[in-house]
Amino acid sequence: MSVLDLEALEAAPVQHDPCDFIVVPNFVRPEMLAGVNADYPEIAEPGNFPPEGLRFGSVFADMLDELQGVDMRDAVARKFGIDLDGLPLQVTVRRFSEADDGNVHNDSKLKVVTALIYFNEAWPHAGGRLRLVRDPDDIDDFGAEVEPSGGTLLVFKRSERSFHGFRPFAGERRSLQMYYVRPKRAAPTTDKRLGLKKRLKRLLKVRPR
Repeated sequence: MSVLDLEALEAAPVQHDPCDFIVVPNFVRPEMLAGVNADYPEIAEPGNFPPEGLRFGSVFADMLDELQGVDMRDAVARKFGIDLDGLPLQVTVRRFSEADDGNVHNDSKLKVVTALIYFNEAWPHAGGRLRLVRDPDDIDDFGAEVEPSGGTLLVFKRSERSFHGFRPFAGERRSLQMYYVRPKRAAPTTDKRLGLKKRLKRLLKVRPR
């Protein structure tokens, strides 16, 4: 049995307030969620980590294979009416959130589509619920709020209206972040290389979801 419910993704309506997005509850099939969590990567600290450097079990590995497959890519492309063929795919995994995470922000223009999946079995907390906000200066002015639990999938198309964030939460908040991105231009060979300060600034742009 597949880990992911692509039929539910195909059936989910595209919503438009404040940006183009879809929410798919139980995208990780309920009967598979416990197995995914049992095989979840061994992460001991906050941060986003590429799966290539993590240890995890076979059910989680099967889910990654499905997420990175052509069927997933094509389903997302059809939902938003865009061509994702040939675009690089970036995946990171997170286990813990800190109290200062969740600041409202927009994704880099290199990101075409962002997909987020949440794995906690339940979410009784007020904080940590992802909001798609209308006003980047007001986290309480939001068009949608997504509970980060139950294998829920959120996918949104990056635009000038795709600001998102969440109220503070510190603790275990399991999530996977996936981005279809535009290829970067070739690195410059002249003195235009990034200095150390700019490189650090870019690294700090990686934010929890």
